Amino acid sequence: MAPPLPLIVLLMIHGVSSDDWGVSYSPSHICALKDSTVIMRCTYTYPTRYKIMKVFWTKTLVIDNEEYPDLSNDTEYSQRLQYLGDKQKYCNIRLHHVTLKDSHMYYFRFITDKPDGKYTGAPGVTLTVTDLQVESPERVTEGDSVNLRCKSSCALTDRATFIWYRNSQPLTERRDRNNELLLQSVRREDSGRYSCAVDGHTHISPAVQLNVM
Repeated sequence: MAPPLPLIVLLMIHGVSSDDWGVSYSPSHICALKDSTVIMRCTYTYPTRYKIMKVFWTKTLVIDNEEYPDLSNDTEYSQRLQYLGDKQKYCNIRLHHVTLKDSHMYYFRFITDKPDGKYTGAPGVTLTVTDLQVESPERVTEGDSVNLRCKSSCALTDRATFIWYRNSQPLTERRDRNNELLLQSVRREDSGRYSCAVDGHTHISPAVQLNVM
């Protein structure tokens, strides 16, 4: 004999709530430029009978003093870190002035009012911080076409407009979403030290000397 309808409904509700734990990151991989500001976005879910008591981000799954280390207590992060989320659903975080050392996987963790109510979103979000390098031939001959590339170790997550400099002066006509600078029919006047940057960011690549013979 089938159980009464109210019992079926209760069983369904209990089944949903008992499995309703999770953290979702979007995106799960971020490539950011050195010294830029990064926002790691995520949402989290938990059973309604639990109450959130503490939320934080960590970069390690190694327990320290019976708990995962909170990034906001880390001197390397505390002045650059800002939690943008809440204690209900959203868990976004902002990290200012990222460095190459910040390249890591980061995890969101929340603790509820019940002993069994602790959860860490693993795997987390992977942050890769990159600098810029100019790839160029050292010597070219007048009349040649030269292609310079502004290289990064990963594809930048945010859409980038590249800016080029010669001898520290911006080439105002050289602003492109392509990371390449094409010099056609070069002259000796094109010789100089070339560097690149991304519009809206302070980081500039080391300069590379181009000699036109």
